[in-house]
Amino acid sequence: MADTPSPLRRRPPLIIGVAGGTGSGKTTVAKAILERVGWNRIAFIQHDSYYHDAANLPLDARARLNFDHPDALDTPLLVKHLQMLRAGRAVDIPIYDYRTHTRSPETRRVTPEPVILVEGILIFAEPALRALFDVKIYVDTDPDIRFIRRLTRDMKERGRSLESVIEQYLTTVRPMHMEFVEPTKRYADVIIPEGGLNTVALDLVVSRIQALLRNAGAEAEEEGEQP
Repeated sequence: MADTPSPLRRRPPLIIGVAGGTGSGKTTVAKAILERVGWNRIAFIQHDSYYHDAANLPLDARARLNFDHPDALDTPLLVKHLQMLRAGRAVDIPIYDYRTHTRSPETRRVTPEPVILVEGILIFAEPALRALFDVKIYVDTDPDIRFIRRLTRDMKERGRSLESVIEQYLTTVRPMHMEFVEPTKRYADVIIPEGGLNTVALDLVVSRIQALLRNAGAEAEEEGEQP
């Protein structure tokens, strides 16, 4: 259920997208922005939360799904949620279980904030979603580094075997990256090589976001002073 728009919200939020291949360091960049701009000023949304529920399939069939294709995600719902947040309404984000490939019956309430930060590998691949971003950041990291990071994450956090991770990478992850993720680099306003390790690029991005927020706040105050 959506909340009614807050009468105190005078300016639409700044919507920032952080994209890049699996294991590129997107989440590290997003968390750096959250920490330095302020968690209390940012609504953080991950595209991965919007995977379609595969509960209707047997468990072995779920594992064979192509999770790196745009059709695996309920992007229209994310577009709707961003539009609602921009209009000052709270939304209920799905909670996805990567071990069972199903959505939890519970949701996560996200309220409008001055900045909405969206992270995901395919967020620039969908025109309707891409059009909502005020700032588009692409995190660019060498393929071998990305693969090692994904391998480590899937084995430690998602209980995957070495063989299954390698098979998925070769059959879907890498081909989908080349077809759908890598080409979206051209839409980026900023490309950050080496992800969260690139402190110079992060300094510039954070400074820009803070400047945009200051400008928006100054404009709001000026409007409030007008009779």
